[in-house]
Amino acid sequence: MEQPIGTGTVPGAGPGRTATRRLDAIVREALTARVTLDEHGTVTAWNEGAEKLLGHPAARIVGRPAAELLADPVPAHDLPPFAELPRWNGEVTLRHRDGHRLSIRVIAHHRTPETGAAADVREWLVVSPLAGLDRQPMDDPLVTWSFTQSPCCALALYDTHLRLRRANTDMERSVALTEEEMRGLRVNEIVDNAAGDKAERSMARVLETGEPQYDENFLRAAGETREHAWSVSLSALRDDDGTIRGVCLAAHDMTEQHWARKRLQLIAEAGRRLGRTLDVTRTAQELADMTVPELADFVSVDLLAALDDVLERPPEAVAVDGPLLLRRAAHRSVLPGTPEAVVAPGEVDVYPQGSAPVESLRSGRAMLHKVTDPAISEWIALDPLRAARVREFGIRSVMTVPLSARGTTLGVAVFARHRHPELFGEDDLVLAEELAARAAVSIDNARRYARERATAVTLQRSLLPQRLPEQVAVEVASRYLPAGAHAGVGGDWFDVVPLSGARVALVVGDVVGHGLHASATMGRMRTAVRTLADMDLPPDELLTHLDDLVSRLAGEDEGARRTGWAPDTSGGVGATCLYAVYDPVSRRCCLARAGHPVPAVAAPDGTVEILDLPAGPPLGLGGLPFEAVELELAEGSLLALYTDGLIESRERDVDVGLRRLCQALGRPAPSLDTLCDAVLADLLPQRPVDDVALLLARTRALDASRVATWEVPADASAVAQTRKDAVAQLETWGLGDAAFITELVVSELVTNAIRHAEPPIQLRLIHDNTLICEVTDSSNTAPHLRRARTYDEGGRGLLLVAQLTQRWGTRQGGKGKTIWAEQELGRGPELF
Repeated sequence: MEQPIGTGTVPGAGPGRTATRRLDAIVREALTARVTLDEHGTVTAWNEGAEKLLGHPAARIVGRPAAELLADPVPAHDLPPFAELPRWNGEVTLRHRDGHRLSIRVIAHHRTPETGAAADVREWLVVSPLAGLDRQPMDDPLVTWSFTQSPCCALALYDTHLRLRRANTDMERSVALTEEEMRGLRVNEIVDNAAGDKAERSMARVLETGEPQYDENFLRAAGETREHAWSVSLSALRDDDGTIRGVCLAAHDMTEQHWARKRLQLIAEAGRRLGRTLDVTRTAQELADMTVPELADFVSVDLLAALDDVLERPPEAVAVDGPLLLRRAAHRSVLPGTPEAVVAPGEVDVYPQGSAPVESLRSGRAMLHKVTDPAISEWIALDPLRAARVREFGIRSVMTVPLSARGTTLGVAVFARHRHPELFGEDDLVLAEELAARAAVSIDNARRYARERATAVTLQRSLLPQRLPEQVAVEVASRYLPAGAHAGVGGDWFDVVPLSGARVALVVGDVVGHGLHASATMGRMRTAVRTLADMDLPPDELLTHLDDLVSRLAGEDEGARRTGWAPDTSGGVGATCLYAVYDPVSRRCCLARAGHPVPAVAAPDGTVEILDLPAGPPLGLGGLPFEAVELELAEGSLLALYTDGLIESRERDVDVGLRRLCQALGRPAPSLDTLCDAVLADLLPQRPVDDVALLLARTRALDASRVATWEVPADASAVAQTRKDAVAQLETWGLGDAAFITELVVSELVTNAIRHAEPPIQLRLIHDNTLICEVTDSSNTAPHLRRARTYDEGGRGLLLVAQLTQRWGTRQGGKGKTIWAEQELGRGPELF
């Protein structure tokens, strides 16, 4: 009978001494003969128990071949294939130091290399219990207590030295050893892995505290390929006096529950990880990342090459015969660098008819394969590189799972095992199908989003100015940067509109929302602004008309949504806008804004300020006024108009963005294009969350010598003198070729002003890239073209002006109107 241990105490523990007892003092290591051998059979370690068993001290045996201890030499061809075995157990006959023969039971564990050791450095741990722990009769009290106090499962009973005394049939089956082979051994000598050490430490705590312990261990028995999950309960065995006499180890096989839980965890993780980004490649990579190594050792995700053009809809069905072109979207391996792959990410490979991926794609079914199956063997036979990789890494089992969503086949995922000891099973195939289905939906969502975004970007870029118009009022440069993939394309836009009198309009706007709707609304607004700008409306009045337009668009969209003709766009239609008109003759700039960020102006000396403009309400509110501000700009001033995406960010305040903008604009740059790039680089992250439009304009001034002005008396006789003055000015400018047309235009416009308008009347000629003739009067009545009858004496003047000049028009001023006509220089008269 074992030495009893009192309840929760350790024999020999004195007052004030901790109840913790050293494990080696409990187990008495010398009760087991422990020997380690290297791969060549040389003894590398020899404990006290081995010396007691065979009589040889460690100093005499370590470093010598273990075969010298055998009582009878064994031919090499009769030896088991030890190098291929994870464990060996049986009886061996050894010779004691004094010469007598000993037949002993031995368990030899083939240990794997420790972390950091060379891959080919392995050793054997050979253990054998010493004599003296014979099987007790069935009426042994220890056996009686075990059956009355322990649950029914895989059971093992250990004494107070943690040596196995009894094991039931289930325990023998779980470790593939008989009770006879295990009796007298410690648990970590029966199971040579971390689970054995963990169980032994828990058993020691049971002896020390008397409290039960619970563990969860993972163990693969010798000869098995599948790892089992065990729920282990350890409890003290007490006699009638409550004295601890041993430890009962009860293990429940929870393998099926464990793997079911792992599958559910993997599916739950897929719900969290897959589709976090609307990016096809990243979603495919997420599928590969989350299934290695949990499900497979190597995973590849290939998409049909026909899906490359996101603007094209995917084919409704895969071609029924012939090879398929697949583009590698992602792959992942348990090995660094993914050496199993024969196709790099982004590359297209040809998969022949009959190959496993093609058959899965065409059938729409997930398939299990061994490498010896024709779908695999015949496929790799056509590809020497792929065949070499299969042989090199020992790929044994393959699953091919099609990626399909909403009736569309997108590609195929291939799962392979070469390190995992088990082949894929039906449960693995069901799990792979579930994960692939979730990934396919996310990939399809990403493709749909990419198609809509590409369409919106294409639409928006087609609606933005393809190139800025030529004019002399300002030097301009612009940038438009779409938002990152998460936000989608927005409604930011800009434009430069040449106006009469050598003036120019600069406009930047931002439509609320993202996507096709925002892009389409932006196009409508830009068209409206150009139309209103051609009417030469002042900035505040133009914004008022634009506000009415946005309100009408919002009403139209609301009606379309109610009837189902338009998608739901939460927030309706809204926009902001900044409109500025610059006159190079007077160097005056008039600006008004509707809820838009304020512009910045950099003076020629490099100082930068943010203009103080009345904010004005955003467009679409209706009924609220806009206020314009007019200021004089020095020649060479830099005007910066932009949308809120440039200065607003989650990481910083707007004031910080404005300060950084001023700093960027104040730095010298060789050109406006270079300055645009520098501003974007300084203020924007790598993936901006909102669209950005930036318009930079450096002002020019028209020299006074290129402008001529005359006050014209309200008398018909003054027309002749006015023509002479105009012709003389043309001669001064060296524009004699334009004199004929200019005389006709001046005569017609001045005569109309004298006859039909009110004084004062003013004539102004502007020599720019073109020749501009302007007549200003105090009447607000605008002239218009009309068709003159055959015998009418008048009514043909404006028609003549329209035919002779490049363009003409009228604009209203604060006191009256201006009629203007513009003609190209260097073009002779074309009357017929």
